[in-house]
Amino acid sequence: MKIYAALALVISLLVLSPPAGALAAEDKKPALRDDSSQSFEELGKDFRGWLGRWWEYIGGTTAHEQQPVISLMLRNREKLALSDDQVKKLEQLRSDFEKETIRNEADIRVAEIDLNNLLQVQSADLEKVEAKIRDIERLRADLRIARIRAIEKGKALLTAEQRKKLQELLSDQRFTRSQPWGGR
Repeated sequence: MKIYAALALVISLLVLSPPAGALAAEDKKPALRDDSSQSFEELGKDFRGWLGRWWEYIGGTTAHEQQPVISLMLRNREKLALSDDQVKKLEQLRSDFEKETIRNEADIRVAEIDLNNLLQVQSADLEKVEAKIRDIERLRADLRIARIRAIEKGKALLTAEQRKKLQELLSDQRFTRSQPWGGR
């Protein structure tokens, strides 16, 4: 879902942005090199680099981290031959993680508002700004770590044979799933 929202944002920015000449000033450095001998490959690298930085800025994760592994396990409970107890524990793990995610994302949004307020003054207090940014990034890191912990707890509930089948399912998913910007 994040991917579709991000893609829609990029498309709308490209469509709605004014022509480059309208904003260009003589002293401003162009976003892409102005060299007429620049190949399409170099332009593609620049564009992918910009997209990668943008993706990281909005809190993007790697393709592996985007996969809803516990949900995948539950959707494929028959293929994995999950017991009722395993299903119950996996559902509880997923539920607990979803609650934690909601709380964490709310904390991030509040911290972003606080950061914005710190930056609205004539002269921002850089120590407070830095502390707030570090706090926001700590919250994002905590969320990523919590997700990985939940996945590992879910995997720990599986037998060796079930883990092998899960790995096969994950491999199949990597090829059928759309990954943002060339599988970052």
